[in-house]
Amino acid sequence: MIKELNTAEFDALDKTGTMLVEFYSKTCGPCKMLAFVLKDIDKNNPDFPIYTIDFDENQELKERCGVKGFPTLLFMKNGEEVSRLEGLKQKPAIVKEIEKLNA
Repeated sequence: MIKELNTAEFDALDKTGTMLVEFYSKTCGPCKMLAFVLKDIDKNNPDFPIYTIDFDENQELKERCGVKGFPTLLFMKNGEEVSRLEGLKQKPAIVKEIEKLNA
């Protein structure tokens, strides 16, 4: 499931378990390419939550999470960041992080 969140929705989210949080910008070319990769991952892992957060519209959350550029992928377990990938990444690298997260 891919769902877009704002800061308030992210803060209210039940963060039990594992999830992927993507910070992106609507004007970012690599972010648009990454969206296709995430949709493919979501199709093959429908029970794994994927959330997207607009970098430009959620500045306070971006700063709180230490996100400096986009796209940035945060892999989280029980509300804590376990790892992150910055920039455009290919599907195998993202799947590998998800597998480590769920191990």
